[in-house]
Amino acid sequence: MKKLLFFGILITTISSCATEKLNLSPLTSNFYSESKGSDNRTGSGKSFEINIKKNVNASEISNLISTFPTFKSNSINEEVTNLKYSLQNYLYAIESNNIAGRNRSIKSFEKSYKKIQKLRSGLGKDDDEVLNRYLVRLKTNISVIEDSLKGN
Repeated sequence: MKKLLFFGILITTISSCATEKLNLSPLTSNFYSESKGSDNRTGSGKSFEINIKKNVNASEISNLISTFPTFKSNSINEEVTNLKYSLQNYLYAIESNNIAGRNRSIKSFEKSYKKIQKLRSGLGKDDDEVLNRYLVRLKTNISVIEDSLKGN
C-alpha cells in the first residue's frame, strides 16, 4: 500500500512538472509577420525596434486583457471591450513596426480610458477598486513600453 501511494505521488509530481501552461496570449498569432522589415506601413521614415514577444510588459498587458473582470454596468463593459481592442491593436502595431497604427491605438486607448474614468462613479467600492487596479497596471505597462521605445 505504501509503495502504491509513493508511486502515485511520484507520478503526479513528475507529470505536473513536465507539462507546460497553455499560452492564451493574443500575440501568439502573427497577424503582421509579413510586414516586418518593410517601412511602408509605418507612416514615416522612422522605425522602432522592440521584441514584443519577449517583453514582460506586453505579456502582462495580454494577461490583463484576458482576465479583465465583467462589471454590473453594461456601459462600462462596452467601454472595457473597446479598451481591450485598443490594447490588442497597440501590441500588434508594435509587433509589425507600424508607428501610425501604434499612435492610433494609443489615442483610442486614452479615449476609452477617459470614458471609463467618467463611468466609474456608478460602481460600488469593490468594483471600483478592482477596475482601478487593472487600469493602473495597464497604464504602467504601456508607459514602460513607450519609454523603452523612446530609449531606442
